Amino acid sequence: MKIKNVEIKNGLCLAPMAGIADRAFRELCIRYGAGYTVTEMVSAKGFTMGDKKSRELLVLGETENPAGAQIFGDDPEIMSQAAIKCLDFKPQIIDINMGCPAPKIAMNGGGASLMKKPELAGEIIKAVTEAVDIPVTVKIRKGWDDENINAVELAEIAEKNGASAITVHGRTRMQMYSGTVDYDIIAKVKQAVSIPVIGNGDIRDEQSATMMFEKTNCDAIMIGRGALGNPWIFQRLNAYFSECRVLPEVSVSEKMVVMLRHIEKIIEYKGEYTAMREARHHAAYYTKGLHGSAAFRREMGQLETYEQLQELAFRIAKDNES
Repeated sequence: MKIKNVEIKNGLCLAPMAGIADRAFRELCIRYGAGYTVTEMVSAKGFTMGDKKSRELLVLGETENPAGAQIFGDDPEIMSQAAIKCLDFKPQIIDINMGCPAPKIAMNGGGASLMKKPELAGEIIKAVTEAVDIPVTVKIRKGWDDENINAVELAEIAEKNGASAITVHGRTRMQMYSGTVDYDIIAKVKQAVSIPVIGNGDIRDEQSATMMFEKTNCDAIMIGRGALGNPWIFQRLNAYFSECRVLPEVSVSEKMVVMLRHIEKIIEYKGEYTAMREARHHAAYYTKGLHGSAAFRREMGQLETYEQLQELAFRIAKDNES
């Protein structure tokens, strides 16, 4: 799939999950075969005002190519300024978030709230596409709620105003992440526009990925929660789609090795204090479903050092493979 002049070789994209898809996690997913990554979302207003954290979120690793920088906001001029400033970090794509359901974003004019303001959404997209010379993409949802399903309208507006691709999460904002993904709305968006459409929602394994492709005819898929504690999902999907192979399940020992490698990278980029607090969240996903996982999760909530995590990982592997 190509987004304008940017090629995504395998059509497998990692979703820009706030607080999760940082540089360490993105690089890990690329190592396992993700074809495209996007930064955590950055406030256009904060970024243009010199917010340090915003700049940190936009730093891309050497292996991140192609990669997108995602921004959100509700002011066309500020969004265009932010897009220009993003170019300092050398992304291949600028992505506009019009799908985030989080109250602190959607209730303050950004994210999914723009689906209630199609005209303003169009103005923002136009301002950004005219400000930069790289492709601009838009991430949207099915609609705001079941009475306001307008993904097709938003997609047509995005294309009309210069967007080079659209990602559609098949849920409304009010659904958040509950219920099931609506393949039909993604299929309707695909039929309505001529630019690439990326399907997003409930992709957790080979079967759900196949279903997304077959039911929507989308050009690529974007994986979010299905990659949490499971970066090798990209390796499995690559093997399945390119070689018709179903890879064996990852052993508990390998899961622990990858978890430690993941946290090591967070320590490298953010320091041990911050990394160990983030490790508590990640470790819960890596150990989900394992024998004794509830007890281990309680211990994870007390982790302070990497050495403690190493000891815990060793015990988890030993208890599950003895």
